[in-house]
Amino acid sequence: MQINELTASFGKLENEKLHFHDGLNVIYAPNESGKSTWCAFIRAMLYGIDSAERPRAGYLPDKLRYAPWSGAPMEGSMELTARGCDITLTRRTRAKNAPMREFTATYTDSNVPVEGMTGRNAGEQLTGVSRDVFCRSAFIEQGTVAVSGSPELEKRIMSIVSSGDEQTSYTEADEQLRAWQRKRRYNRRGSLPALESRIAESKLLLNEMNGSKGDMALLQERLENTRAECAALETAVTDSRKKQRKEALDRLNAGRAVLRSRSDEHDAALRQVSLCRDELRQSPFGGEPLAKVEGQVNADLRELTQLRTAAQQRFPVWPAIVLLVLAMVTVALYNHLQVIYYIIGAAAFALAAIVLLLRYFTVRREAEAAQAARSELLKRYRAQKPSDISAMLEDYKALTVRLLDAEQTERASRADYEKARSRQSQLEETALSDLDFASGSTEAARLGRELAAARASAEKLSSQIASLNGRLSAMGEAMVLASDLSYMESEREALQQEYDAITLACETLKAADTELQSRFSPELGKLAGQYMSLVTGGRYSDVLINRDFSALAKAEGDTVAHESEYLSAGTLDLLYLAVRLAVCELALPDGEPCPLIIDDALVNLDDTRVAQAMQLLSQIAKERQVILFTCRQVS
Repeated sequence: MQINELTASFGKLENEKLHFHDGLNVIYAPNESGKSTWCAFIRAMLYGIDSAERPRAGYLPDKLRYAPWSGAPMEGSMELTARGCDITLTRRTRAKNAPMREFTATYTDSNVPVEGMTGRNAGEQLTGVSRDVFCRSAFIEQGTVAVSGSPELEKRIMSIVSSGDEQTSYTEADEQLRAWQRKRRYNRRGSLPALESRIAESKLLLNEMNGSKGDMALLQERLENTRAECAALETAVTDSRKKQRKEALDRLNAGRAVLRSRSDEHDAALRQVSLCRDELRQSPFGGEPLAKVEGQVNADLRELTQLRTAAQQRFPVWPAIVLLVLAMVTVALYNHLQVIYYIIGAAAFALAAIVLLLRYFTVRREAEAAQAARSELLKRYRAQKPSDISAMLEDYKALTVRLLDAEQTERASRADYEKARSRQSQLEETALSDLDFASGSTEAARLGRELAAARASAEKLSSQIASLNGRLSAMGEAMVLASDLSYMESEREALQQEYDAITLACETLKAADTELQSRFSPELGKLAGQYMSLVTGGRYSDVLINRDFSALAKAEGDTVAHESEYLSAGTLDLLYLAVRLAVCELALPDGEPCPLIIDDALVNLDDTRVAQAMQLLSQIAKERQVILFTCRQVS
C-alpha cells in the first residue's frame, strides 16, 4: 500500500493538499504548522472517527480536537495504491454528531466502488491490521514512540509465532479463566463458599434436630417455673404497692396539716402586723419612725419650756409712773422758779419714764407672743399641757414596740411556714419516688423489676419454644436433610474439581504464553538490536524486550543492559523507534506493506544520530513507504 495524495478539511487544514511518492517522504514544517494534524487525518481516513468518545480530564477526542477551524464540515479524500490498483477514499460529514461517517471507496478516475470495502473495514483491509495494532506499530504519533501492549497486538503476535489464528489473546483468555475461577471461589464469595456455607448450615440443623427434644423439655420446665415465680411476685408486688401508697399518703396528709397550721399562724401574725401599723398611722405622729418622732417631741417639749418661761416674764410699770410724776413736779417747779435746771431735770425724768414704758410694753408683747406660740404648739398636739405630749410619746413608743414584736413574730412564723412548705415539697418528692414502682429504690420497685424480669424471661422462653417448634417444622425429616447434605457434598466435590482444573488451565496457559514470548521476544529483540546498532553507530547493539514491550539496551562493552531511566532522551527515543520498526517488520502482515507514518520522532536527536536514523529510514523505505513529518532540516 502506498499513499499518493491527501486533501483535507480537518482541524486547521482548510481544503489543503499533500502529495507523496514511494520510498522516503520527508515533510518539513515548523511547529504549529499542522504536521500532527496531517498524521491524525491519515489515521481518520483509514479507520474513521470514533464519535462515541467523550472528553475527559487532559484528553480531547478527535471529533472535537480536529473540528475544522473554519466551521466547515470535517471531510477529506485519500488517493492510494493498493492491490495493484489506484483507489480513492472519501469521508464526509452529514451530521455533526457523526463526523466523517459518510464513506466511499472507488477506483481512481472512475465511479466504480471497491467491492467489500466500507468505512468500518477500510483501514484493516488496506493495512492488514486493526486500528489498535496499526497505532502500536506503523503509526508513530508525536510523543508516543514507545510501544504499549494490548490484546489486539497479542493476538497478532500469537498468529505469527503459532498457528496464525488472530482470534486468541493470552490476556483475554487469562481474564476469562480468572473470571470462571472467581465465579467458583473468590475470597469468601463464589459458588464454592456459598455451597460450603449451606453444607455447614445443614450439618448444624442436623445437630440441632438430634438434641431438639431434650432442649424442648428443658425449656418447658423452665417456663413453668418462671410462670409460678411471676404469680408469686404479682401478689407480693400488689401488697407492697398498697402498703407503700398508704404510708406515702399518711406522710403527705401529716405534712399538709402542719403546713396549714403554719400558714394560719403566719396569717394571724400578718394581721397583727397590719393592725399595729394601722394604729401607728392613726396616732398623732402618723406612723413616723420612733427616733424621728422622739427627737421632734423632745425638741417641742424643750421649746414649750422655753416659751413658758418667756410668757412668765414681767417688767414693773411703777418706776415709769414715779419718773413721770417727778417730771411733772419738776415742770411745776420750773414754772414757779424759772430755773433752767428744773426743765432739764424734767426732760430727763420724762425720757427715763418713756424708756421704761417702752421696755414694759416690749416685755409684755414678748410674753404674749410666747404664750400664743405655746398655745399653738399644744394645739398641734391636741394637748392641754406638755405632760399630755409626753404621755402621747410614751403611748407611741408602746405601739412601736408592739409593732416590732408583731413583725418579729411574723418573721418567725414565716420561717416556720417556709420550713413546713419545704418539708412538704420533700415529702411530695419522696412520695413520687416511693410511688415510682419502675425505677425507685423501694421494696415495691425492686419487686416490680423482679416481676418485669421474670415476665421477660417467660416471654423469651415462650419465643424460644415457638422458634424451636417452627425450626423443627421447617427442618422436616432428618433423612431428607441428610440426603440433601450428601447431594451438596457431591456438588461441592464437582465444583472443587472444576476450580482445580481452571487453576491448572491458568498455570498451563501462563506457561504456554511464556513459551510463545520466549520464541517471539528474542527475534524481536534481535531485529530491534540491529536497528539500534545502525542508528547509534554501533554504540548499542543488544536490546532486551519484556512482555509489556518495555525495552533495555546494552552498550558495547557493558556487562548489563540499561533500563530506560538511565538513558538520555535521545537514546531512549532511538531505542523505542528501533522497537517500533522491529514490531512493524515482524507484526505487520507479509505481502504488500503498509506505510510507516512518523510524526516528529527525531526531535530529541543530535545531528549525527539524525543522520544515522535517516539512513535506517531510507533503508526501510526500500521495502515500504515511509512518511516522516519533522520540524528539523534533515537530508
